[in-house]
Amino acid sequence: QVQVVQSGGEVVQPGASLTLRCAASGVGLRIDDMVWYRLGPGTQRELVASVEGSGRTVYGDSVKGRFTVSRDSVQNTVFLYLQMSNLKPEDTGVYMCNCISKDAKWPTPLEFWGQGTQVTVYA
Repeated sequence: QVQVVQSGGEVVQPGASLTLRCAASGVGLRIDDMVWYRLGPGTQRELVASVEGSGRTVYGDSVKGRFTVSRDSVQNTVFLYLQMSNLKPEDTGVYMCNCISKDAKWPTPLEFWGQGTQVTVYA
């Protein structure tokens, strides 16, 4: 069984910094790609940042230079972080953690989702 739990969402003022965390745990779990998505008010889901198992990172254009994505692992848990700085009102939204396992034991890649965490940026 796999659990994905997110934490770190807050209400902050413009210019503030905030770090989100996602923890994916499960015995024998293999996580390859990890992705942060954002769903803003009245907008479609947007890719914020991702980190592959190789360590390669990808950022959405709106967050380049302000956000940093990273991952770590301890025993049966893989952690995904999103360090956000110089936050803007347009960063407001529900941030969702997506974990993808490409383990050969699955017929197709499996995706696991966190519960979502709200980030609100306003003066």
